Amino acid sequence: MSEALAQLRRSLPAGQPPHYGADTAFIPWAYQGALLAEFAHSRGLGPQDWLTPLGLSPGQLLSPRQLLSLLAALHREARDVGFVLGQLSLPGHYGLASQALQQATDLRQALQLLCAYAARLSPLLTPRLLETQDDLLLVWTPACGAPAPLQPLLVDMQMTAVTAMARWLGGRPLPWRFSFNRTRPRELSQHAAHLGTDLQFGCQADAMRLSKSEALVPWPAAARPSAMASNALAQGADPQALWRGQLAALDDCLLAALGEPPTLEACARRFGVSPATLKRQLAQLGTHYQAQLDQVRAQAALYLMTEHGQRADSVARSLGFHDKSNFRRSFRRWTGMTPGML
Repeated sequence: MSEALAQLRRSLPAGQPPHYGADTAFIPWAYQGALLAEFAHSRGLGPQDWLTPLGLSPGQLLSPRQLLSLLAALHREARDVGFVLGQLSLPGHYGLASQALQQATDLRQALQLLCAYAARLSPLLTPRLLETQDDLLLVWTPACGAPAPLQPLLVDMQMTAVTAMARWLGGRPLPWRFSFNRTRPRELSQHAAHLGTDLQFGCQADAMRLSKSEALVPWPAAARPSAMASNALAQGADPQALWRGQLAALDDCLLAALGEPPTLEACARRFGVSPATLKRQLAQLGTHYQAQLDQVRAQAALYLMTEHGQRADSVARSLGFHDKSNFRRSFRRWTGMTPGML
C-alpha cells in the first residue's frame, strides 16, 4: 500500500462504531435545538413560526431529519441562518466533545477531535480530515442524507463554524481556501464576510484547506493544556459522540476496502439488515449503493492524483480497476473530466 493510500485510510474511525439514521432521535434539545431557538428569538420568531408547525416542542430529543426540518423552517424566514448559526456552533455547548475542542493544543488536534466526535459536534455533515505533506484538507459529506436544496446551507454553516472556532481559539484569522461542489451563487457577500475571498466553486468536493504550518501553531490556551475531556471521551463517557451517520458509516466501509470494495450484500451485513432494507434506507436518504461507491472512488482518485501526484494507472490499481480504459471511462462519469485533464 502506498503512503498516500495509507494516509487516506488514516481518516477512518477506529473500529466500527455504531451508526445513526435520519430518524434516530439522539440529539439533545439543549445542544442543537437550543441554538436554533436562540437564533429564532433574536429574529423575533415565536415557536408558532418555525417549531409548532413541525409537531416539535422544546426539550425533546431530535433526529437528524427533524433538525434538518427546523433548519429549513428558519432558512425560509432568514436566509443568513447558516452563517449566523455557524458563528455560534463551535466549540458549542455539546458536553464533553465541546470541552475537548476548547482544550485542544492547536488547530490540527481540534480538527481531529471534530472528526472523531462529529455525532455531537456536526451531526448533519461529516468532516473527514486528510493530510498532505504541506496542507490539511477538511472534506464535508452528508452524515445521513440531506435534501439537495439544504446541502449548501449545511456546508456554509459548518465551514463558517470551523473558521470562527479557529479564529476564536487561535486568536487570529487564518488563510483558509474553500472549495464548493456547486455553482457560484450570484450573491457572495455573506461568504466573503464569514469565510474570506479565497472561494472556488464548481469543484468536485466541499472542502476547506489550510497549510499544515498554520494548523500546528500552538493556541494561546495551550500554555495550560488539559486533556480531561478527551480522556473522559476516550474512556466512553459519551459513547454516542463516536457514532457515525449512516452514509458516513457506509463511506467508511467502502474506503476501508478501496481495492476490492464490498458488495451491497456485504455492506448490508455490516449494518445488520437485509440487502433490500439497506437499498430502501439509502433510497430514503436520496442515494443508492453505486452512487456512494462512485463518490468514494472519485474523491479517493482525486486525492491521490492531485494531492500526491500519482499516475492514473497506479490510482486505477489502488481502486480495484484492472483495465485502465475502464478506469478512464469511470473517472469521466464521476467528474466530467478525464484523468489527463487534471
